[in-house]
Amino acid sequence: MINIRLSQVIVMVLTCLPLVVIGKPLVSVVTEVKPSVVGVGIFRPMGTPRVKILGTGFAVAKGQWVATNAHVVDQALDPKTRQHYAVFAGSGDKITVIPVTVIAKDEDHDLAILALSGAKLPPMVLNTRWYQDGTEIAFTGFPIGAVLGLYPVTHKGIISARTPIAIPADHSSQLSIQKLKRLREPFLTYQLDATAYPGNSGSPVYEQNSGEVIAIVNKVFVKETKEDVLRDPSHITYAIPTRYLQQLLDSIE
Repeated sequence: MINIRLSQVIVMVLTCLPLVVIGKPLVSVVTEVKPSVVGVGIFRPMGTPRVKILGTGFAVAKGQWVATNAHVVDQALDPKTRQHYAVFAGSGDKITVIPVTVIAKDEDHDLAILALSGAKLPPMVLNTRWYQDGTEIAFTGFPIGAVLGLYPVTHKGIISARTPIAIPADHSSQLSIQKLKRLREPFLTYQLDATAYPGNSGSPVYEQNSGEVIAIVNKVFVKETKEDVLRDPSHITYAIPTRYLQQLLDSIE
């Protein structure tokens, strides 16, 4: 006869149960994230249209800076129409236009830091550790700019893989010293099983259950032509790990 106490049975059952990660529901996380996400573009007080959305950004540090992609803020500005870069905070018809200055760029990792003029936004928390394939993520941004009004949109998916960012050029004439360096020394980026569109560049990629930013959307795989991105998306998105963003922030501070 074997004597087993009830408490021993309970312990044995509990040790066999899978570990459950407790976090916030995605609905709550998205609600917290939205005030930190902004449209990034050009404001033309004397031009038409006055607002041109180029991408997405999100507040970092103590809320006085915004992170985005370097390619989002690489256009030459026209002084005749008093153009300047700005971020657009809020949603719908409740939009605040905040002038910004580009204070740092990392062209190799396609990152840029913008300083807000006389304003602060709630900053997002960065997590710079590597995440495993299968991690559930979400990103919030402005996938088609302000065509239908400025409304932040959230997509969700998983990390599919960590893969080199370097992509060979179609022709030798497209190669530059910088591109050749990338081909020789590619760095790892996240490939996401999630759909990004034009305007999502610079969107924060965050953990679904915590809201911590782990990467920044910077490109999407195009099947055939750019026009096909909206009609027939590939559902393959690439994002730059936040470890490179943190390095850029540290270089400023």
